[in-house]
Amino acid sequence: MTERVIKPLGRGFLFLDSHPAGCAQVVRDMASQVERRAPERRTALVIGSSSGYGLATTIAGLARYGIDGIGVSFEKGPGRRTATAGWYRTAETDKLAKEFGRDFRWINADAFADTTKTEVLDLIAERWGGIDHLIYSVAAPRRVDPRNGETYQSALKAIGSPHTTKSLAFEDGAPVLQEVGIEVASEDEIAQTVKVMGGEDWARWVSALSERGLLKDGFNTVALTYIGSELTGPLYRQGSIGAAKADLEQTALTLSKDGVHAMTSVNGAAVTQASSAIPGIGLYVSLLHKVLGDGLRTPVQQSITLWDQLTGEAPLDLDDEGRIRLDRWELADDVQAAVRAQWESATQDNIAEVADTEWFLAEVRRLYGFDVPGVDYEAATEVDVVWP
Repeated sequence: MTERVIKPLGRGFLFLDSHPAGCAQVVRDMASQVERRAPERRTALVIGSSSGYGLATTIAGLARYGIDGIGVSFEKGPGRRTATAGWYRTAETDKLAKEFGRDFRWINADAFADTTKTEVLDLIAERWGGIDHLIYSVAAPRRVDPRNGETYQSALKAIGSPHTTKSLAFEDGAPVLQEVGIEVASEDEIAQTVKVMGGEDWARWVSALSERGLLKDGFNTVALTYIGSELTGPLYRQGSIGAAKADLEQTALTLSKDGVHAMTSVNGAAVTQASSAIPGIGLYVSLLHKVLGDGLRTPVQQSITLWDQLTGEAPLDLDDEGRIRLDRWELADDVQAAVRAQWESATQDNIAEVADTEWFLAEVRRLYGFDVPGVDYEAATEVDVVWP
């Protein structure tokens, strides 16, 4: 047993340590947003279950529909440093699942690896005989393809021409408005980004499940994605990441043609470990929260809506391209007009007034278990938490 007082040490939006008690409380706070219903004994596989929308979908599924199943993520345990935040969140989510009386297991492994797929599918076959839902929520910087041994690296770059964007940073806790230049991605960088963040691995999971006869009647699968605002479009949706998202959507269409009920779910903006690293996104989300306040729908609130649609409790809200739209609140014309006006008026002198910078920084710190109400950060906390 190793107890320590943990402080938020890091650089930029990256922290060296995570706070176990804070991460556990974040999970509890997320679960408190969900109205529980009578369990239906649905079985789900969530790829990317320890953070962001994957975590929110897991918690919402457990609390609202009592899902059984497996969560897959790739986290680092405690050592010289604390474990990753996702490690601690998973440990607490396991406690939550047990309290709900659910049979939910956790695999800590590389989701891209064929060995991971075999381990997961063997467990599904042994315990449940199949699954009703596959949620794919993977945001990774690189991928090793087990079929050819090649390593692909994702790139955060523009396509066609260089781009400059306003971006939010912090120095000693004070907001700083920056101008960040974005380089143009090469064709190889675009192709590698698609290999990492596109739909190839999602399709492999579906194929592996199908080949083993593990898709239950009525099975559906959804890959979580994002479109976002025109303000962030040149770097995100029209950039190298956008090429990968387009491939994800094309994969859904291809799987559907093969008889699988596959869709992408377009989620709204949120502060996640993946999004906070993208230039311009932090400023945009800070402005969005300033405009909407409590009207900004949390990942859990959006995940509740997603589960209601996946289970047939509510009709699917699809756009013309067959994508589930959970982001209509964000992209409403009046909301985007208000955010654009704030974006254009933002300067270093007024950034703390036109954007909700304090909220954004607190949300980033919460990703690592800090700034969570109800947690005593002066007290020592156990860091050697066992993976469930």
